[in-house]
Amino acid sequence: MKFLICGLGNVGSEYKNTRHNIGFMVLDRLAEKAGVKFDVGRQAYVAEMKSKGRTLILAKPTTFMNLSGKAYSYWLKAESLSVDQSIVITDDLALPFGKIRIKAKGSNGGHNGLGNIQEVLGSDTYPRMRLGIGDTFSKGHQVDFVLGEFSKEEQKDLDAYIDRAAEAVLSFVSIGLERTMNTFNTK
Repeated sequence: MKFLICGLGNVGSEYKNTRHNIGFMVLDRLAEKAGVKFDVGRQAYVAEMKSKGRTLILAKPTTFMNLSGKAYSYWLKAESLSVDQSIVITDDLALPFGKIRIKAKGSNGGHNGLGNIQEVLGSDTYPRMRLGIGDTFSKGHQVDFVLGEFSKEEQKDLDAYIDRAAEAVLSFVSIGLERTMNTFNTK
């Protein structure tokens, strides 16, 4: 069985360690633990790994966040996968730092990457993992916050948070969406 794991973020060294790139960070962690490297693919950096007999196509869109739907849709089609065989990983301002929320469908919550995916798919029904980055910014500074790096305090817990999110991905491909939601949405 094959799955598409699409981590959202922005390409470029200036975005590498920003809150908006936590989706990329989770895919980097999965690739690192599996000992695989990303190659330049069409509309994404792509790596392939195995876990418990499943093949995971890791895709980090190179389309930038606001056009993530192009890369996600392309790789679903290129790998002949349904949305149920995929999960999108992204940051979420509405959740506190460290919180994981996995859902099968729902609104984009004002997130431009998810909004573009829903626009391209014509549907809000696709698995997604939203990773809380908090909302500790002053009015009018949302862009600076999401494109800023994690605070020193957050960085103390960031590795464990990314590990937990990577564990949730492996759970999703192994035991399915519902059981993974029950396990990781409650922590």
